Amino acid sequence: MEFIKQLFDFILHIDQYLSTWVSTYQMWTYLLLFAIIFCETGLVVTPFLPGDSLLFAAGTIAAMDGNPLNVFVLIIILLIAAFAGDNTNFFIGRLIGKTVYEKNYKLIKKEYLNKTHAFYEKHGGKTLVIARFMPIIRTFAPFVAGVGTMKYLRFISFSIIGNILWVVSFSLAGYFFGNIPSVKHNFTLVILTIITISLLPSVIAIIKHNYSKNKSA
Repeated sequence: MEFIKQLFDFILHIDQYLSTWVSTYQMWTYLLLFAIIFCETGLVVTPFLPGDSLLFAAGTIAAMDGNPLNVFVLIIILLIAAFAGDNTNFFIGRLIGKTVYEKNYKLIKKEYLNKTHAFYEKHGGKTLVIARFMPIIRTFAPFVAGVGTMKYLRFISFSIIGNILWVVSFSLAGYFFGNIPSVKHNFTLVILTIITISLLPSVIAIIKHNYSKNKSA
């Protein structure tokens, strides 16, 4: 319970945490950001880590005068982190194989797995691009692609496109808009808005699925 409380505090006040990291660790902040994005995209057991909000906040910090972060270096490092995460997740999925649907792994939520699989059934390879902007599904999409029959070259193509769109758009949005006074003074509200918009497609999909299920019952 304490961990969940701290996680929520970190997400809602992520700009303050990043400012502290930058002042304390300077250039090593790049490594911390790399680790979070890598884990959020590369490990199916950490879908709760911040993604969209972290990119936006990091871009905001990079735009501030006197900080050691460079937005272009930041984008390159985060692109590498997301790409490495996707590949790790893909090959973990390939290693475990379809047994993941049969066995009950404690650290892998079957609910998320099934939702991501259903998303693949509907959108195909484009799921890897669309999922970049959807928390939880973003983490499970490469894993499910590895479990399935998607060829690696096709996976890489969609992964590169999705990661570029995701990292660049959120980082530059933070860089150009994060320090506008109205945004800066209401940063927690902005982060909540980003999270809400990111979760909206998943919520709508669940509502539609439940509606169709009840209608056919």
